[in-house]
Amino acid sequence: MRFRNWWSALWPTRRSRALDLSLAAGTAVFDGVVLWFAPQEFWLPHQVVSICSVIMALGLVVRRRHPVGLSVFMVAFGTVMGAGIVSPLIILYSLGAYAASRRTGIMIALAGCASFLILPGPTATDDPFLARATFGVAFTALPVVLGLYMGARKQLIATLQERTRRLEREVHLLADKAKAEERTRIAREMHDVVANRVSVMVVHAGALKAVAKRDPERAAETAAVIGDMGRQALDELRQVIGVLRQGEQALPQSSPTLDDLRALVGQSTSAGLRADLRVHGEERAIPPAVGRTVYRLIQEGLTNVHKHAGDADTRIGLLMLPEAVEVEIENAAAESVPQHGLPSGGNGLVGLRERVLALGGTFEAGPCPNGGYSVRARLPLPAA
Repeated sequence: MRFRNWWSALWPTRRSRALDLSLAAGTAVFDGVVLWFAPQEFWLPHQVVSICSVIMALGLVVRRRHPVGLSVFMVAFGTVMGAGIVSPLIILYSLGAYAASRRTGIMIALAGCASFLILPGPTATDDPFLARATFGVAFTALPVVLGLYMGARKQLIATLQERTRRLEREVHLLADKAKAEERTRIAREMHDVVANRVSVMVVHAGALKAVAKRDPERAAETAAVIGDMGRQALDELRQVIGVLRQGEQALPQSSPTLDDLRALVGQSTSAGLRADLRVHGEERAIPPAVGRTVYRLIQEGLTNVHKHAGDADTRIGLLMLPEAVEVEIENAAAESVPQHGLPSGGNGLVGLRERVLALGGTFEAGPCPNGGYSVRARLPLPAA
Protein backbone atom coordinates (compact mmCIF):
# COMPACT_ATOMS: atom_id res chain seq x y z
CA MET A 1 0.00 0.00 0.00
CA ARG A 2 2.83 2.39 0.86
CA PHE A 3 4.62 1.55 -2.40
CA ARG A 4 1.41 2.17 -4.33
CA ASN A 5 1.01 5.61 -2.75
CA TRP A 6 4.63 6.48 -3.53
CA TRP A 7 4.19 5.26 -7.09
CA SER A 8 1.05 7.38 -7.56
CA ALA A 9 2.73 10.44 -6.04
CA LEU A 10 5.51 10.36 -8.64
CA TRP A 11 3.15 10.63 -11.62
CA PRO A 12 -0.31 12.21 -11.57
CA THR A 13 -1.43 10.39 -14.74
CA ARG A 14 -0.58 7.30 -16.74
CA ARG A 15 0.54 9.49 -19.60
CA SER A 16 3.11 11.31 -17.44
CA ARG A 17 4.33 7.97 -16.07
CA ALA A 18 4.88 6.53 -19.56
CA LEU A 19 6.59 9.73 -20.70
CA ASP A 20 9.02 9.92 -17.77
CA LEU A 21 9.93 6.23 -17.86
CA SER A 22 10.54 6.26 -21.61
CA LEU A 23 12.40 9.55 -21.35
CA ALA A 24 14.69 8.21 -18.61
CA ALA A 25 15.38 4.97 -20.48
CA GLY A 26 15.97 6.66 -23.81
CA THR A 27 18.22 9.36 -22.36
CA ALA A 28 20.22 6.79 -20.38
CA VAL A 29 20.85 4.73 -23.53
CA PHE A 30 21.75 7.76 -25.64
CA ASP A 31 24.08 9.43 -23.12
CA GLY A 32 25.65 6.14 -22.10
CA VAL A 33 26.41 5.00 -25.67
CA VAL A 34 27.68 8.38 -26.87
CA LEU A 35 30.01 8.91 -23.90
CA TRP A 36 31.20 5.28 -23.92
CA PHE A 37 32.57 5.75 -27.41
CA ALA A 38 33.64 9.36 -26.94
CA PRO A 39 37.12 9.95 -28.43
CA GLN A 40 38.08 12.48 -25.76
CA GLU A 41 38.45 11.84 -22.08
CA PHE A 42 37.76 13.94 -19.04
CA TRP A 43 39.84 13.37 -15.90
CA LEU A 44 37.98 10.05 -15.62
CA PRO A 45 37.89 7.25 -18.19
CA HIS A 46 35.02 7.62 -20.62
CA GLN A 47 33.60 4.26 -19.49
CA VAL A 48 33.17 5.66 -15.97
CA VAL A 49 31.65 8.85 -17.33
CA SER A 50 29.24 6.77 -19.40
CA ILE A 51 28.08 4.81 -16.33
CA CYS A 52 27.65 8.04 -14.36
CA SER A 53 25.61 9.48 -17.24
CA VAL A 54 23.30 6.45 -17.16
CA ILE A 55 22.81 6.88 -13.39
CA MET A 56 21.99 10.56 -13.78
CA ALA A 57 19.62 9.91 -16.69
CA LEU A 58 17.71 7.28 -14.70
CA GLY A 59 17.06 9.96 -12.09
CA LEU A 60 14.64 11.55 -14.58
CA VAL A 61 11.89 9.28 -13.22
CA VAL A 62 11.58 11.64 -10.21
CA ARG A 63 11.89 14.91 -12.15
CA ARG A 64 8.26 15.93 -11.44
CA ARG A 65 8.22 15.04 -7.76
CA HIS A 66 11.74 16.17 -6.78
CA PRO A 67 12.98 18.69 -9.37
CA VAL A 68 15.14 20.64 -6.89
CA GLY A 69 16.87 17.61 -5.41
CA LEU A 70 17.51 16.15 -8.86
CA SER A 71 18.99 19.46 -10.06
CA VAL A 72 21.31 19.69 -7.05
CA PHE A 73 22.40 16.11 -7.73
CA MET A 74 23.07 17.02 -11.37
CA VAL A 75 25.14 20.07 -10.42
CA ALA A 76 27.16 18.27 -7.75
CA PHE A 77 27.52 14.86 -9.41
CA GLY A 78 27.21 15.48 -13.14
CA THR A 79 29.56 18.44 -13.29
CA VAL A 80 32.27 16.76 -11.25
CA MET A 81 32.02 13.53 -13.21
CA GLY A 82 31.60 15.26 -16.56
CA ALA A 83 28.48 13.10 -17.09
CA GLY A 84 25.45 13.71 -19.20
CA ILE A 85 24.63 15.22 -22.57
CA VAL A 86 20.84 15.36 -22.88
CA SER A 87 19.86 14.55 -19.29
CA PRO A 88 21.19 17.88 -17.84
CA LEU A 89 19.02 19.81 -20.30
CA ILE A 90 15.91 17.83 -19.28
CA ILE A 91 16.73 18.21 -15.59
CA LEU A 92 17.13 21.99 -15.93
CA TYR A 93 13.86 22.18 -17.87
CA SER A 94 12.11 20.19 -15.12
CA LEU A 95 13.60 22.55 -12.54
CA GLY A 96 11.94 25.54 -14.21
CA ALA A 97 8.66 23.74 -14.89
CA TYR A 98 8.02 21.91 -11.59
CA ALA A 99 9.98 23.70 -8.85
CA ALA A 100 7.69 25.30 -6.28
CA SER A 101 9.94 28.36 -5.94
CA ARG A 102 11.19 30.19 -9.01
CA ARG A 103 13.92 31.84 -6.98
CA THR A 104 15.26 28.46 -5.90
CA GLY A 105 15.28 27.26 -9.49
CA ILE A 106 17.17 30.32 -10.71
CA MET A 107 19.75 30.03 -7.91
CA ILE A 108 20.42 26.35 -8.74
CA ALA A 109 20.72 27.23 -12.44
CA LEU A 110 23.30 29.92 -11.62
CA ALA A 111 25.21 27.44 -9.48
CA GLY A 112 25.24 25.00 -12.38
CA CYS A 113 26.53 27.67 -14.75
CA ALA A 114 29.29 28.62 -12.30
CA SER A 115 30.33 25.01 -11.83
CA PHE A 116 30.48 24.60 -15.61
CA LEU A 117 32.92 27.51 -15.83
CA ILE A 118 35.04 26.37 -12.86
CA LEU A 119 35.24 22.74 -14.01
CA PRO A 120 35.42 22.91 -17.80
CA GLY A 121 35.35 19.95 -20.16
CA PRO A 122 38.40 18.39 -21.78
CA THR A 123 38.36 20.72 -24.78
CA ALA A 124 37.27 23.81 -22.92
CA THR A 125 40.79 24.77 -21.86
CA ASP A 126 41.57 25.83 -25.42
CA ASP A 127 38.44 28.02 -25.73
CA PRO A 128 38.31 31.68 -24.71
CA PHE A 129 36.59 32.41 -21.43
CA LEU A 130 33.90 34.52 -23.17
CA ALA A 131 33.01 31.62 -25.45
CA ARG A 132 32.84 29.21 -22.50
CA ALA A 133 30.73 31.69 -20.52
CA THR A 134 28.34 32.19 -23.44
CA PHE A 135 27.97 28.48 -23.98
CA GLY A 136 27.49 27.88 -20.24
CA VAL A 137 24.79 30.53 -19.96
CA ALA A 138 22.99 29.26 -23.05
CA PHE A 139 23.30 25.63 -21.92
CA THR A 140 21.84 26.51 -18.50
CA ALA A 141 19.47 29.40 -19.12
CA LEU A 142 17.57 28.18 -22.18
CA PRO A 143 16.10 24.99 -20.64
CA VAL A 144 15.32 26.77 -17.36
CA VAL A 145 13.55 29.66 -19.14
CA LEU A 146 11.61 27.20 -21.31
CA GLY A 147 10.64 25.25 -18.20
CA LEU A 148 9.49 28.43 -16.43
CA TYR A 149 7.37 29.35 -19.44
CA MET A 150 5.78 25.91 -19.68
CA GLY A 151 5.19 25.79 -15.93
CA ALA A 152 3.47 29.20 -16.00
CA ARG A 153 1.42 28.11 -19.00
CA LYS A 154 0.28 24.94 -17.24
CA GLN A 155 -0.68 26.93 -14.14
CA LEU A 156 -2.64 29.38 -16.29
CA ILE A 157 -4.48 26.56 -18.06
CA ALA A 158 -5.23 24.87 -14.73
CA THR A 159 -6.52 28.18 -13.33
CA LEU A 160 -8.74 28.75 -16.35
CA GLN A 161 -10.08 25.22 -16.15
CA GLU A 162 -10.87 25.60 -12.46
CA ARG A 163 -12.53 28.94 -13.15
CA THR A 164 -14.59 27.35 -15.92
CA ARG A 165 -15.69 24.54 -13.61
CA ARG A 166 -16.57 27.06 -10.91
CA LEU A 167 -18.59 29.13 -13.37
CA GLU A 168 -20.41 25.99 -14.52
CA ARG A 169 -21.26 25.16 -10.91
CA GLU A 170 -22.47 28.71 -10.35
CA VAL A 171 -24.59 28.56 -13.50
CA HIS A 172 -26.19 25.32 -12.28
CA LEU A 173 -26.82 26.85 -8.86
CA LEU A 174 -28.35 29.97 -10.42
CA ALA A 175 -30.51 27.79 -12.66
CA ASP A 176 -31.71 25.78 -9.66
CA LYS A 177 -32.39 28.99 -7.76
CA ALA A 178 -34.31 30.43 -10.70
CA LYS A 179 -36.38 27.23 -10.94
CA ALA A 180 -37.16 27.37 -7.22
CA GLU A 181 -38.15 31.04 -7.48
CA GLU A 182 -40.31 30.29 -10.50
CA ARG A 183 -42.06 27.45 -8.64
CA THR A 184 -42.66 29.79 -5.71
CA ARG A 185 -44.01 32.44 -8.01
CA ILE A 186 -46.35 30.02 -9.75
CA ALA A 187 -47.61 28.74 -6.39
CA ARG A 188 -48.20 32.30 -5.18
CA GLU A 189 -50.08 33.33 -8.31
CA MET A 190 -52.22 30.20 -8.31
CA HIS A 191 -53.02 30.70 -4.64
CA ASP A 192 -54.03 34.31 -5.22
CA VAL A 193 -56.22 33.49 -8.21
CA VAL A 194 -57.75 30.16 -7.23
CA ALA A 195 -57.72 29.95 -3.44
CA ASN A 196 -59.01 33.46 -2.73
CA ARG A 197 -61.77 33.47 -5.33
CA VAL A 198 -62.90 29.93 -4.59
CA SER A 199 -62.94 30.61 -0.84
CA VAL A 200 -65.35 33.51 -1.26
CA MET A 201 -67.39 31.46 -3.74
CA VAL A 202 -67.70 28.71 -1.12
CA VAL A 203 -68.96 31.23 1.42
CA HIS A 204 -71.51 32.52 -1.11
CA ALA A 205 -72.53 28.96 -1.90
CA GLY A 206 -73.19 28.36 1.79
CA ALA A 207 -75.32 31.48 1.95
CA LEU A 208 -77.15 30.41 -1.21
CA LYS A 209 -78.00 27.06 0.36
CA ALA A 210 -79.31 28.78 3.48
CA VAL A 211 -81.66 31.19 1.65
CA ALA A 212 -82.57 29.14 -1.42
CA LYS A 213 -86.02 28.13 -0.16
CA ARG A 214 -87.11 31.03 1.99
CA ASP A 215 -85.74 33.90 -0.16
CA PRO A 216 -85.53 32.91 -3.85
CA GLU A 217 -84.82 36.50 -4.95
CA ARG A 218 -81.75 36.79 -2.72
CA ALA A 219 -80.68 33.31 -3.75
CA ALA A 220 -80.72 34.44 -7.39
CA GLU A 221 -78.61 37.46 -6.50
CA THR A 222 -76.12 35.25 -4.66
CA ALA A 223 -75.94 32.87 -7.61
CA ALA A 224 -75.24 35.82 -9.91
CA VAL A 225 -72.43 36.94 -7.60
CA ILE A 226 -70.95 33.42 -7.66
CA GLY A 227 -71.09 33.43 -11.46
CA ASP A 228 -69.38 36.82 -11.66
CA MET A 229 -66.65 35.71 -9.28
CA GLY A 230 -66.13 32.51 -11.28
CA ARG A 231 -65.68 34.52 -14.48
CA GLN A 232 -63.25 36.85 -12.72
CA ALA A 233 -61.29 33.86 -11.46
CA LEU A 234 -61.08 32.49 -15.01
CA ASP A 235 -59.88 35.86 -16.35
CA GLU A 236 -57.19 36.10 -13.69
CA LEU A 237 -56.20 32.48 -14.30
CA ARG A 238 -55.72 33.24 -18.00
CA GLN A 239 -53.51 36.18 -17.05
CA VAL A 240 -51.37 33.92 -14.85
CA ILE A 241 -51.00 31.36 -17.64
CA GLY A 242 -50.08 34.17 -20.02
CA VAL A 243 -47.34 35.34 -17.63
CA LEU A 244 -45.96 31.82 -17.37
CA ARG A 245 -45.82 31.50 -21.15
CA GLN A 246 -44.83 35.02 -22.23
CA GLY A 247 -43.28 36.68 -19.19
CA GLU A 248 -44.11 39.89 -17.36
CA GLN A 249 -45.20 41.63 -20.58
CA ALA A 250 -48.38 39.52 -20.48
CA LEU A 251 -49.51 41.29 -17.30
CA PRO A 252 -52.12 43.98 -17.79
CA GLN A 253 -50.54 47.40 -17.73
CA SER A 254 -53.52 48.99 -15.99
CA SER A 255 -53.57 49.19 -12.22
CA PRO A 256 -56.55 48.21 -10.03
CA THR A 257 -58.43 51.37 -9.16
CA LEU A 258 -60.13 52.36 -5.92
CA ASP A 259 -63.43 51.35 -7.51
CA ASP A 260 -61.99 47.85 -8.06
CA LEU A 261 -61.01 47.72 -4.40
CA ARG A 262 -64.49 48.82 -3.33
CA ALA A 263 -66.01 46.16 -5.60
CA LEU A 264 -63.72 43.56 -4.01
CA VAL A 265 -64.89 44.55 -0.54
CA GLY A 266 -68.48 44.58 -1.80
CA GLN A 267 -68.19 40.92 -2.84
CA SER A 268 -67.33 40.01 0.75
CA THR A 269 -70.05 42.17 2.28
CA SER A 270 -72.61 40.52 -0.02
CA ALA A 271 -71.53 37.19 1.51
CA GLY A 272 -72.39 38.47 4.99
CA LEU A 273 -69.04 39.92 6.07
CA ARG A 274 -69.26 43.26 7.85
CA ALA A 275 -66.35 45.00 6.08
CA ASP A 276 -65.69 48.70 5.73
CA LEU A 277 -63.10 50.31 3.38
CA ARG A 278 -61.85 53.78 4.22
CA VAL A 279 -59.42 55.75 2.08
CA HIS A 280 -57.36 58.51 3.68
CA GLY A 281 -55.38 61.06 1.75
CA GLU A 282 -55.65 62.23 -1.84
CA GLU A 283 -57.25 59.63 -4.09
CA ARG A 284 -55.13 59.11 -7.20
CA ALA A 285 -54.00 56.42 -9.60
CA ILE A 286 -51.58 53.82 -8.18
CA PRO A 287 -48.68 52.41 -10.23
CA PRO A 288 -49.54 48.94 -11.67
CA ALA A 289 -47.13 46.87 -9.56
CA VAL A 290 -48.12 48.61 -6.33
CA GLY A 291 -51.81 48.55 -7.24
CA ARG A 292 -51.83 44.81 -7.90
CA THR A 293 -50.08 44.18 -4.57
CA VAL A 294 -52.59 46.37 -2.70
CA TYR A 295 -55.40 44.42 -4.38
CA ARG A 296 -53.87 41.09 -3.34
CA LEU A 297 -53.34 42.33 0.22
CA ILE A 298 -56.98 43.26 0.65
CA GLN A 299 -58.14 40.12 -1.17
CA GLU A 300 -56.05 37.80 1.02
CA GLY A 301 -57.03 39.67 4.18
CA LEU A 302 -60.74 39.29 3.43
CA THR A 303 -60.27 35.63 2.52
CA ASN A 304 -58.58 34.95 5.86
CA VAL A 305 -61.44 36.66 7.68
CA HIS A 306 -63.90 34.41 5.84
CA LYS A 307 -61.87 31.34 6.77
CA HIS A 308 -61.09 32.05 10.42
CA ALA A 309 -63.42 34.77 11.72
CA GLY A 310 -66.67 34.23 9.82
CA ASP A 311 -68.65 37.48 9.64
CA ALA A 312 -66.53 39.40 12.17
CA ASP A 313 -66.35 43.17 11.81
CA THR A 314 -63.47 44.05 9.50
CA ARG A 315 -61.86 47.44 9.01
CA ILE A 316 -59.77 48.15 5.91
CA GLY A 317 -57.69 51.31 5.87
CA LEU A 318 -55.86 52.70 2.84
CA LEU A 319 -53.56 55.67 3.45
CA MET A 320 -52.40 57.47 0.31
CA LEU A 321 -49.12 59.26 1.04
CA PRO A 322 -46.99 61.17 -1.48
CA GLU A 323 -44.15 58.65 -1.18
CA ALA A 324 -45.96 55.43 -0.22
CA VAL A 325 -49.23 53.57 0.17
CA GLU A 326 -50.09 52.01 3.53
CA VAL A 327 -52.65 49.22 3.85
CA GLU A 328 -54.19 47.84 7.06
CA ILE A 329 -56.75 45.04 7.36
CA GLU A 330 -57.96 44.40 10.90
CA ASN A 331 -60.85 42.22 12.04
CA ALA A 332 -62.50 41.77 15.41
CA ALA A 333 -62.56 38.51 17.30
CA ALA A 334 -64.72 35.76 15.81
CA GLU A 335 -68.15 35.51 17.45
CA SER A 336 -68.56 31.89 16.35
CA VAL A 337 -66.57 29.18 14.58
CA PRO A 338 -67.17 29.27 10.79
CA GLN A 339 -69.03 26.19 9.55
CA HIS A 340 -67.93 26.24 5.90
CA GLY A 341 -64.80 24.14 6.58
CA LEU A 342 -62.46 26.05 4.25
CA PRO A 343 -58.91 24.59 4.35
CA SER A 344 -55.96 26.78 5.26
CA GLY A 345 -52.44 26.00 4.09
CA GLY A 346 -50.74 28.99 5.67
CA ASN A 347 -49.19 30.09 2.36
CA GLY A 348 -51.23 33.23 1.80
CA LEU A 349 -49.37 35.47 4.23
CA VAL A 350 -46.06 34.06 3.05
CA GLY A 351 -46.91 35.04 -0.52
CA LEU A 352 -48.01 38.51 0.60
CA ARG A 353 -44.75 39.05 2.45
CA GLU A 354 -42.77 38.04 -0.65
CA ARG A 355 -44.77 40.44 -2.82
CA VAL A 356 -44.32 43.38 -0.46
CA LEU A 357 -40.62 42.79 0.16
CA ALA A 358 -40.03 42.45 -3.58
CA LEU A 359 -41.27 46.04 -3.96
CA GLY A 360 -39.05 47.28 -1.12
CA GLY A 361 -41.87 47.60 1.39
CA THR A 362 -42.52 46.39 4.93
CA PHE A 363 -45.03 43.76 6.06
CA GLU A 364 -46.46 42.87 9.46
CA ALA A 365 -49.13 40.36 10.43
CA GLY A 366 -50.23 39.13 13.83
CA PRO A 367 -52.99 38.91 16.43
CA CYS A 368 -54.51 42.03 17.99
CA PRO A 369 -55.05 42.64 21.73
CA ASN A 370 -58.83 42.44 21.23
CA GLY A 371 -58.58 38.86 19.95
CA GLY A 372 -58.74 39.70 16.25
CA TYR A 373 -56.03 39.76 13.61
CA SER A 374 -54.35 42.51 11.60
CA VAL A 375 -52.25 42.74 8.47
CA ARG A 376 -50.22 45.90 7.79
CA ALA A 377 -48.05 46.78 4.81
CA ARG A 378 -46.26 49.84 3.54
CA LEU A 379 -45.45 50.00 -0.17
CA PRO A 380 -43.11 52.75 -1.41
CA LEU A 381 -44.11 54.45 -4.64
CA PRO A 382 -41.55 54.54 -7.46
CA ALA A 383 -39.90 57.88 -8.11
CA ALA A 384 -41.51 59.93 -10.83
